[in-house]
Amino acid sequence: MTETPSSASVPWQPAALPADPAAARQLREWLDDTSYALYGVGHDFRGAGLTNGDFSGAWLIGAVLTGVELGSACLYRADLSEADLTGTNLVGADLVRAKLDRAVLRSARLDGADMVKASLHDVDASGASLRGTRIMGASLYDVDLRGSDLTDAVLFHNTFKVTVDETTLVRGLTGTAFGPVTVAGDEGSREVGGADLEAWFAARGGEVQVIPPQRRVQ
Repeated sequence: MTETPSSASVPWQPAALPADPAAARQLREWLDDTSYALYGVGHDFRGAGLTNGDFSGAWLIGAVLTGVELGSACLYRADLSEADLTGTNLVGADLVRAKLDRAVLRSARLDGADMVKASLHDVDASGASLRGTRIMGASLYDVDLRGSDLTDAVLFHNTFKVTVDETTLVRGLTGTAFGPVTVAGDEGSREVGGADLEAWFAARGGEVQVIPPQRRVQ
C-alpha cells in the first residue's frame, strides 16, 4: 500500500502569484530558497494568494498589498512600513513585532490577528476590522481608527494615541492603554484621557483602564 506523504513534507505554495511580473518573479525566487527573508520592497503583490505563508522578517517597505489574501500568514518582525494594505485580508495573521509605520490599512481585515509589540505610527486604519485582535505592548501613535471595529479586541499597556469617532466600535474592547485619544465629531476634535476616556469606552460597551503617565512601564 502506497503511503500518502504528510502535509508537513510539502513546501508551502501560494494559492496565486501576483499579477505583476516583477513581484511574481521575486516571490518565485524566494520560494526556491526560503533560507533568507523575502525582499519585496516596492513590489506590487496585488492578485496574490498568500494565505498561511511564512513571511517572517520580510522586507515589504512600500509594497502594494491591496486586497491581497494574507489570512493566517506569519509576518513576525516583517517591515511593512509605508505599505498599502487597503482591503487586505490579515485575519488571524501573526504581526508580532511587525513594523507598520506610515502604512495604509483602510478597510483591512485584521480580526483575530496577533499584534503584540507591533509598531503603528502615522497609520490610516479607518474602516479597518480588528475584532478580537490582540494589540498588546504595541505602539499606536497618530493612528486613524475612525469607522473601525475593535469589538472584543484586547489592549495591554499600549501607547494608544489614536483618532476615533462615533462610528468606531469598541463593544467588548478590554485591557489597558495609555492615552489620550482624539475623538472626532461634527463640531471638531477633542482630546479625551484619564477617567473621561474610561467613561467614553464604558458608554460604548468597552472596559479599558487608562494608565496614568507615572505608571508607565519601561
